[in-house]
Amino acid sequence: MDTELLLQEFTYRTSRSGGKGGQHVNKVETKVEARFLLADSQALNEEEKERIRTKLANKISAEGYLSSTNQTKRSQLANKQLAEHKLLQLIQHALVQPKKRKRVKVPQAVKEARLQAKKRQSEKKALRRIGNHRH
Repeated sequence: MDTELLLQEFTYRTSRSGGKGGQHVNKVETKVEARFLLADSQALNEEEKERIRTKLANKISAEGYLSSTNQTKRSQLANKQLAEHKLLQLIQHALVQPKKRKRVKVPQAVKEARLQAKKRQSEKKALRRIGNHRH
């Protein structure tokens, strides 16, 4: 994955954002949506695109866009940077391959300790049963 090229492939859409700002909020488009068209990307190879398609299937629109919005800040530039960062992280996390789990045999000492704990619990409950009949 070529991060620099990937960032160049992002497109941005702005719209009016809700929230604080009074009259200012009605005039300025501070909400930013960072969009990325997965199919046309030159920064990712086919294997990476497929991994993103499967892992982020519910986040990809019908047109094939992966997007992230931000409207927490009052400046468009700050929201653009945050939306860009969020989208980049989303893509990077989707590309991380989980390590294969190696099965290991449960050590004998661990089995023994579990059985001892079960035995102690059983004896404790048995004593309670005996104690209840005397009352």
